[in-house]
Amino acid sequence: MGEIQLLAAGILIVAGLDFCGLLRLTWPGWGALCLGMGSHCLLLGRLAGEKAGWMSAAGAACVLFRLCVRPFSAEEKLRLTGRARAMLASRRALASGLAALISQPVWVWAAWRAGLLQGQGWKRLLADGLLSLSLSTLPALWGAGRAILRSKGLGVWKRALSLWLLWIPLVNLPVFWVLCRKTGEEYETIRRRTELDQRRDETQPNLCALRYPLILVHGVGFRDLKYFNYWGRISNRLARYGGRVWYGRQQAWGTIERNAAALKQTVLQVMEETGCQKVNLIAHSKGGLDARFMISRLDMGAAVASLTTVATPHRGSELLDLLCRLPDPVYRLIARQIDRVFAKAGDPCPESYRASRQLSPAFCAQFNEQTPDDPRVYYQSYAAAMKGFSSDFLLSVPWLLLRLIGGENDGLVCVPSAQWGNFRGTLRGESRRGVSHGDLIDLKRQDYRGFDMLEFYINLVAELKGMGF
Repeated sequence: MGEIQLLAAGILIVAGLDFCGLLRLTWPGWGALCLGMGSHCLLLGRLAGEKAGWMSAAGAACVLFRLCVRPFSAEEKLRLTGRARAMLASRRALASGLAALISQPVWVWAAWRAGLLQGQGWKRLLADGLLSLSLSTLPALWGAGRAILRSKGLGVWKRALSLWLLWIPLVNLPVFWVLCRKTGEEYETIRRRTELDQRRDETQPNLCALRYPLILVHGVGFRDLKYFNYWGRISNRLARYGGRVWYGRQQAWGTIERNAAALKQTVLQVMEETGCQKVNLIAHSKGGLDARFMISRLDMGAAVASLTTVATPHRGSELLDLLCRLPDPVYRLIARQIDRVFAKAGDPCPESYRASRQLSPAFCAQFNEQTPDDPRVYYQSYAAAMKGFSSDFLLSVPWLLLRLIGGENDGLVCVPSAQWGNFRGTLRGESRRGVSHGDLIDLKRQDYRGFDMLEFYINLVAELKGMGF
């Protein structure tokens, strides 16, 4: 059995050289190979002597330590920081452990074909099998635990479901695979964003430095809170490239008229603080209607350079037609409960009954007639569209209802309703998920494959700067 001894020695030597940084190898392929073979140390020791068993066990231990404790080269330690390092380490451990687990049947079949299993007691074979499966699972479990703790691409339900399924043999294999794919995507996003930041720091450090200040105008049901920013990470990304960002500060459930008056005060305050004669507005959802009312009906056209609306129901949302079919006493009861909650949250005068009905198609048709565009202001708009029922769990039911009665939508607003002024297109992304109403404000603080929301806003503001705003 000299060949087996040489194989065990080879596993130990290769693992040791890489562990000491003397040999650069490609992970996770070779790691899975060494771990899958080296984990059968009981069987190797039985076949080729105790020395071979110890060597294969030592090789497997080196691989495990390399994956779980020292997963990076010196160059990677200098280049990677924070979450990028955590995601790359998780992906490598998950991929190696998953590959080692999947390779076990291949090793068993090869040993059987070579006649190595003949004459072995069933107890030793069972112990060897359990040990090899346990050792192969360890890096996958470690990588999964790190991904669940550090990943921002996993929601609460995915984390809870993963923690529950990780300990069920065979069932945990697809869980490992999903986590491996998610951590890989998240790492690539972080790496791409870091490289882009480095290039822009050298060539375009003031990419988002507009001529006029930028005010972000929120939609219905939310406030501009200090510790839970309605706009997620968007404001910080714009500020990183020189953008001066303020917030509309309207009520969560104020009527269009009240919110427009509050927005007017914000605009005047920003103009006074900065000494600028105009501002730029980017408004999401109902915030676009508040902004249009302020510009046209409160005579603020001279103070606004541009208005960009994102998923604003300019022609209303058909969901309100469905809600309006509720008995009026029931509707008012629900509205009173909402008002009570948001009054405690800081709304001075919440009017959810009137504010919600102002989003109906009938009201918006009348609103559009009475609120013409101001020729001094540049108007542009964007729409968004989910691609399926499962694209966004929070908006799955509204999306289905709107799909049946209004066509393509983002979960709350149909694409035709969001079109106003210079319509710039529908945001759909390149993946099967699409883009939801909440994605447009970075609601979940997650990055999705096929569409970079933060980059969308950077490019939007950069275009406004190029237009002289």
